[in-house]
Amino acid sequence: MVVKNNNAPGNALPLAGITVVEFGHSVAGPYAGQILSDLGAEVVKIEKPGGDDARRWGPPYLDGVGATFQALNRNKRSVVASLREPQVVSKLMDYIDAHADVVLQNLRPGQADELGLGASELRKRKPTLIYCNMGAFGDKGPLKRHPGYDPLMQAFGGIMSVVGEPGRPAVRVGPSIIDSGTAMWAALGIVSALYRLRETGVGSVVDVSLFETAAAWMTVPAAQYSGGGELPRKAGSGQVGIVPYRAYQTLDGELVVAAGNDVTFRQFCAAIGHPGWSDQAEFASNHARVVNAETLYGLIEPVMLTKTSKDWSAQFEAFGVPCAQVQNIAQMLEHEQTVALGIYQDVPGSTSKLMGLPISFDGERPRPRSAAPALGADNAMIFAACEKQRSGHI
Repeated sequence: MVVKNNNAPGNALPLAGITVVEFGHSVAGPYAGQILSDLGAEVVKIEKPGGDDARRWGPPYLDGVGATFQALNRNKRSVVASLREPQVVSKLMDYIDAHADVVLQNLRPGQADELGLGASELRKRKPTLIYCNMGAFGDKGPLKRHPGYDPLMQAFGGIMSVVGEPGRPAVRVGPSIIDSGTAMWAALGIVSALYRLRETGVGSVVDVSLFETAAAWMTVPAAQYSGGGELPRKAGSGQVGIVPYRAYQTLDGELVVAAGNDVTFRQFCAAIGHPGWSDQAEFASNHARVVNAETLYGLIEPVMLTKTSKDWSAQFEAFGVPCAQVQNIAQMLEHEQTVALGIYQDVPGSTSKLMGLPISFDGERPRPRSAAPALGADNAMIFAACEKQRSGHI
């Protein structure tokens, strides 16, 4: 068996030469496919008639489709296929046999198997295939067939129990951290499986799920609960177990200050003009500060209201105290640090910049090759390849 050498000279991106067939919709599956495409893979996105629902998620729209869809589907090909039609499924299976290294799916739990496109069937035909299931609750347990979505998993996974202000209703973390996190785990699993394929010649089934991602994000709160026996609580902008470590209101906005150890706390106290606080017994150690957090924050808050965020930032930088202004999305995108990194990138075929891959190789960040595809733009090419294969020409 020949395994593709992705490190061959001339391959600028690590997954160049890898072909991925994505049965992905909404956020998690498409984002995983986009990570792989940004790394150089050829990603063929299979869409239902009418297309991925995210195409219609708006306003806002970007270049005629939902901005969410544009953000998650660049560098891909689009094929419209009715997966309820056996002859269409048969053609797709032939294409996978001949061309695919990876199949990625986040269909409704159990649907891929019902359609004959599950891991067992496809890997029986092609043992070297890497197949990634992106489920809701995982492949075991009483909820394995239940559907799931990002806000449901933020709730079920315990995340909402520790997000927000004490005494206030549960809130969701704004960005879809469960969907995007699951996409990251999927990409990591697929890349790991590709490495094992190169070493052993054996394919793999990779399983990730929204719930497992949510549970994994609770790694530290779970350890805190195990260690102390108390349920982790909401801490607003702060951090349970570290004080002072949160946002403060200033004259013109909010500023987060992270004084995460005793040395930095002493520097912080000096910077705000109260060096003696760090010598007081109730504040002299992190343990003492956590126990007396309410008292300490009551002292700090009125002091922080005496200057602007910019002035405090300069003061803290001079004293070596980590801090950051609470920025909105426009401020973040326009900041000179963001500009210097070049992570907000021009996309060929799009009228707007989009967020790029947060990885660089040898100092170079992968650049988008194309905008999200028009619905069904590549049907002719993909199905023509299927016909050639059936007729014995490839």
